[in-house]
Amino acid sequence: MQDDQLIALVQDALEGMKAKEIVVLDVRGKSTVTDYMIVASGSSKRQVSAAAQAVTEKVKEAGLLPMGVEGQMVGDWVLVDLGSIIVHVMMPDARSFYDIERLWSVGGRKD
Repeated sequence: MQDDQLIALVQDALEGMKAKEIVVLDVRGKSTVTDYMIVASGSSKRQVSAAAQAVTEKVKEAGLLPMGVEGQMVGDWVLVDLGSIIVHVMMPDARSFYDIERLWSVGGRKD
């Protein structure tokens, strides 16, 4: 699956779970770990966990396996590692505190 297709799949899963402020960051050339980061917010820990779970399920339905999922039990910040794409679903306070968009977006926003 091409990155653009996977990004669309992830965005669809997040939108289906009513995640907010979905941002795609192109970090190619800035990170050796991944090519894209997708950041989204949930309004509760339950919604954060559910949105990350929806991403995992959609990806599996498409025949791909996530490399890992972290933070699912806590729910403040769930990270889904899809290899070339890392998905961060966060509570607004955690998102504001870590400010991933500012950290990685210099010249790389793909909205």
